[in-house]
Amino acid sequence: MALYGVNLEIKRGEFVFLVGHSGAGKSTMLSLALKRIEPTSGRVYVAGQNLAKLHGNKVALHRRNVGMVFQDHRLLNDMTVEENLAFILRVLGVSPSEWKKRVVRVLRTVGIVHKRRAYPYQLSVGEAQRVAIARAIIGRPPIILADEPTGNLDPENAVQVLEIFKAIHASGATVVIATHSRELVEAHPQRVVVLRSGQVVRDEKAGHYAL
Repeated sequence: MALYGVNLEIKRGEFVFLVGHSGAGKSTMLSLALKRIEPTSGRVYVAGQNLAKLHGNKVALHRRNVGMVFQDHRLLNDMTVEENLAFILRVLGVSPSEWKKRVVRVLRTVGIVHKRRAYPYQLSVGEAQRVAIARAIIGRPPIILADEPTGNLDPENAVQVLEIFKAIHASGATVVIATHSRELVEAHPQRVVVLRSGQVVRDEKAGHYAL
């Protein structure tokens, strides 16, 4: 879905829900912030940088500062949980001597350290989503984006995943969650930005779910 006439500022340290029906433009907004797609007009700034001016290695550096959680997990199936996470650390250039400590710490944060030697096919949907969150935060990025992170989860697991995002936010990160889950938004009143047909139709602090 294209975005039209959107003028939106999210400040450092905020927790924001992007809500709207499927096709409203939520995923597009996150993809623009990650520089996975380019705007046909207008400008996108993240951490003070005009993303249109980033090319080559600078794009990779930008993405190191943005942890992305996808709904479909995107784990590497031929690697264990800890190998999936160590792979990210290797890409980030973290010393191998730090890998085990960092992996265990982040898996404790998401509550599944006991699954570190499991393969993705051995995980429940909720566990796989926790690994996806761990992968997004293991590099300690200041910005976390999540695209429908509880879309495939039952209510109990959805609440548990929300608690993880709350803890990430409490540590100082900026958190933006795209969701169409009323339960998620009502369980943690924060700023709510409502998208409809590619436009922002409501933007409220401590907002509620209403499309």
